[in-house]
Amino acid sequence: MNERPDNDVLRERAKARMAPEAARREAEQFRRLAEEAREARDRHREALETVRQEHERLREAAESARNASEEARLAAETARSATEEARVATEEARHAVINAVRATADAVNTSLEQMRVVEDMRRALREIKGGDRLDFN
Repeated sequence: MNERPDNDVLRERAKARMAPEAARREAEQFRRLAEEAREARDRHREALETVRQEHERLREAAESARNASEEARLAAETARSATEEARVATEEARHAVINAVRATADAVNTSLEQMRVVEDMRRALREIKGGDRLDFN
């Protein structure tokens, strides 16, 4: 019977020696798992930062595009206004030309009427004098 308690004691002692070693192995395993988790978290954080930076670059590109679009819209509006002003000026010039042509036509008609009156007065004077030639002296 003595052997049995010795075997139990030996087993207990072996277990007692193995327990710290098992605990060290388990602790080392947990440390490795924790390190892997930190590395995975760091990679995830870097990936998130990369996505954030790309998002920021896209936002800046969109803002630049919006600014360029606004500048183009303003340029188009300015061009439209200039075109409208040119159309109005052209219309005013056309009316001015029409009025100038009318005024010229009126002046020519007036001159023609005056020339007819002068010619009629010459004929009347010739008839009064009875000659073909007028004596202007």
